[in-house]
This record gives sequence, structure tokens and C-alpha cells, in this order.
Amino acid sequence: MQVLVLYYTKGGSTGKLAEAVALGVEGAGVHAIVRSSQEVTKEDFLGSAGIIAGSPVYFGVMAADLKRVFDEFISTRRHMENKVGAAFATGGYQTGGKETTIMSILQCMMIYGMIVVGDPMSASGHYGVACVGTPTDETKDDAHKLGRRVAELCKAIEGKLKPTKV
Repeated sequence: MQVLVLYYTKGGSTGKLAEAVALGVEGAGVHAIVRSSQEVTKEDFLGSAGIIAGSPVYFGVMAADLKRVFDEFISTRRHMENKVGAAFATGGYQTGGKETTIMSILQCMMIYGMIVVGDPMSASGHYGVACVGTPTDETKDDAHKLGRRVAELCKAIEGKLKPTKV
């Protein structure tokens, strides 16, 4: 079983947060594959029990290159149903649109038929993990918790809910 940690980064902060999320996935005993929006393949999508996607804030929504992935992989949509999805974001300012960016990612996942979750109550208990600038140790800890939550849900769902066969 694997979970895809998908991200777009320009300055490097979102990539660092993606690595922290992946450590949480691995800590739950699930293989994490980390891919940038430029590297990801349809096979990565289809072969993953869950996807945790992240983006820096661009005008309150995900970066265009991450949205491009969701747009280009639309043919996988019917195979993504019942997979677990979650999101994370980085921004430049305290009130800079991180939650709306996370929601834009989760919205795509919902349209893909995925089961979307936020971060656990032991983190912030909100939409997903977010930070301003480079992730702090506290943010990395929350990222581990999000990765672990998704991995544990993937394991719990395995064999109970299957992606739709088309």
C-alpha cells in the first residue's frame, strides 16, 4: 500500500512540508511516494490508496501547476472513488489564504470521489496543515500527524471500500 504526497513548490517551503507529511505516512507503516507536480504520473495516482496534496498560496487557491495535474488526470476520476485525500499549504503571511488554498485542493478531491479529511484533533483539527514560510518544528509535527492519519485511514478502509471499477 502506498500514499502519494503530491506538491508544487517554488521557493522550497511546500516541498519541505511535503517531506514532513511523508514521514508521518511512513511512521504509520505505509509507503509514501513524494512527487512534485512535474514528476507525478497517472500511475502514481491510480496506485495510491490516498493522496495528500500541497501548494503554496496563489491568490487564495492552489498553484496553477497543481491544478493542472487534477485537470490532466481527470480520466482517472472514476478510479479514485473511496481513496483518502488530504491537503496542506504554505503562505507568505499569517492571513494569506492558506485555508482557502487547502479547500481548493479538497474540492478537486471531492469531485474525484475521494474521502477527504482534515488534520487530526491532536494537530489543529482543521482543514489541513499550513504554515507561513519554512515549516517550524511544530508545523512538521502537525504534518507528521496528518500523514499518519491518512495512512491509518487507508489501512482501515483497505478491503472494505474499493475504488469504483469502470
